Amino acid sequence: MSEPYDPADEGAEMSFKERMSYSDYLHLEKVLDAQAPLSSAHDEMLFIIQHQTSELWMKLALHEIGAAMRSIRADRLEPSFKMLSRVARIFEQLNNAWDVLRTMTPSEYTEFRDALGQSSGFQSWQYRAIEFMAGNRNLAMLGPHKHRQDLTGRLEAILAEPSLYDEALLLLARNGFDIGADARRTDWRGTRTENEEVLAAWQTVYGDPQRYWMLYELAEKLVDFEDYFRRWRFNHVTTVERIIGLKRGTGGTSGASYLKKMLEVVLFPELWNVRTRL
Repeated sequence: MSEPYDPADEGAEMSFKERMSYSDYLHLEKVLDAQAPLSSAHDEMLFIIQHQTSELWMKLALHEIGAAMRSIRADRLEPSFKMLSRVARIFEQLNNAWDVLRTMTPSEYTEFRDALGQSSGFQSWQYRAIEFMAGNRNLAMLGPHKHRQDLTGRLEAILAEPSLYDEALLLLARNGFDIGADARRTDWRGTRTENEEVLAAWQTVYGDPQRYWMLYELAEKLVDFEDYFRRWRFNHVTTVERIIGLKRGTGGTSGASYLKKMLEVVLFPELWNVRTRL
């Protein structure tokens, strides 16, 4: 039998009394102490960790979307491509999380559902921020956050600026494209209306990718983002229906029925409709 392997023999640091360790850097005590089940149900830990890790991924998505928007605004498209690709991969991870949650059966969920009170993923301010940043600016969705002025302030700051899609359209305008009413917008809070000029502009881009390669690439990165975002919404519906059927959500929504309505929301409509025109 060989001698036990000692990493110190190859120079690995083994003493961290006065050095920053892995746990120190990641503040793991805070992260790993953040799970506080309210029942004795075995599956409540799964439920908590799935939602906490999703919120961490959403925090990173907001970080990347914000940086991509700033890059597009500065006409630095290459970095934005990397950031938007990363956002799509983040939503792939969020999709995979539903696969883990779906291992919980309806009977197991009922063991702790009452302990949730009125709390619901519907109230996630980070998810709301992602929607607002992407361009789905339904102001009614500010409602669940009105009790927190700090969160409302963050969301209002997002609404005061162009969305990710708005930045893409303004980029089209800077490159000589007629984008109609979108070029004259000054109030960014409301949801924009799809317009023919923008559709025609994207049709020109897709009609000659070599000439408009950077705009073409940006368009495809946006479609990738929404593609994965739609998959996340669909998996959310499937998971909810599998676990609670058609019961109302803990936050008061109609549950699966409400989520199915959200499947109809399109973030970048002209980018999807241009495919019919080509």
